[in-house]
Amino acid sequence: MYDLSRNEELILLSIWRLKDDAYGVAIRRNVMEYTQKELHYGSLYNTLEILNRKGFVRLEKGEPGEKRGERRKIYYHLTEQGREALKYVQELQRSAWADIPDYAFGKKAEK
Repeated sequence: MYDLSRNEELILLSIWRLKDDAYGVAIRRNVMEYTQKELHYGSLYNTLEILNRKGFVRLEKGEPGEKRGERRKIYYHLTEQGREALKYVQELQRSAWADIPDYAFGKKAEK
């Protein structure tokens, strides 16, 4: 079973979109761009730690920055299990919404 919180789902999707450039700041920026909501660093890194423990992401340390004393970036990559979790959530959403017509929310049905 691949139970994901909304935050976990959005962060995994962001890692998938960013591919080899998925590190903390970039992930945060990407999630905020799509949701138009603030994502605090504490929430982001806590969720990334949970996703790592679940086996949905793996970490890779990058090279140190060019400035003296600059930290290494930690890059995040989806694992096969992470991809399966996203696939499961996508299929669940499609199934759950399958019989709800657009006009139920004020949209006119398209012909």
